[in-house]
Amino acid sequence: MKVLLIEDDTPTAKSVEALLRKEGLVCDATSFGQYGLEVGKIYDYDGIILDLMLPDIDGMEVIKKLRSANVVTPVIVLSGLSESKDKVNCLDIGADDYITKPFDAKELVARIQAVIRRSKGHSESTIKIGRMSINLQSRRVEIDGKVLHLTGKEYAILELLCLRRGATLTKDMFLNHLYGGIDEPELKIIDVFVCKLRKKLMDALDGECYIETIWGRGYTLKDVPEDNSANNKIENSGGLKEYPRMQQRTAV
Repeated sequence: MKVLLIEDDTPTAKSVEALLRKEGLVCDATSFGQYGLEVGKIYDYDGIILDLMLPDIDGMEVIKKLRSANVVTPVIVLSGLSESKDKVNCLDIGADDYITKPFDAKELVARIQAVIRRSKGHSESTIKIGRMSINLQSRRVEIDGKVLHLTGKEYAILELLCLRRGATLTKDMFLNHLYGGIDEPELKIIDVFVCKLRKKLMDALDGECYIETIWGRGYTLKDVPEDNSANNKIENSGGLKEYPRMQQRTAV
């Protein structure tokens, strides 16, 4: 999962960034609402975490402009304003959740993940696809109930494929998801990661291949056979557009 953090308080921003990255989320950060607004329109984030009291424009204005531009990315407001009217106003204009400061770290992560999951059509944290299950909260992948050991990059690629199941994801999208526009390697590294991931999956699935190459475009998580898909639903609690890659997006 990849999120955009719009927060002008440096200690809070650093704390939230560290927290999210510890949980395996890719996080871009900026202290300015206008910059966050423009970036939020261009790049396909899984979620936006937004402070209301920003140095240039009001956070509510950011929400209004995102929604008026038909940006449907979930917005989680993180604010020191605790009045009911502030919460109601934000939710009325398009925010998906409202968290007040100070916040509990575990609750913050859980609510961000829940909002993002629901936006992708997953109400709980474990997704089952054929013989494979992936827990988005624990980052645990199992095949037929046995743990599949993946590297961080392999897991991130599989997670993105699962969340965007049915969509064709380009190498640029994977690269941006893995590195966030900072110190990115060459595109061919994605082929290497996917090759290793595919081999591990096929070894565990007795030769079945869930990842399909769309020649000249990228990769997709293909539909499993009908007899394996009956259980492709969410259990046990827990369309991507192609855009130019961001070269540098972190501003403090």
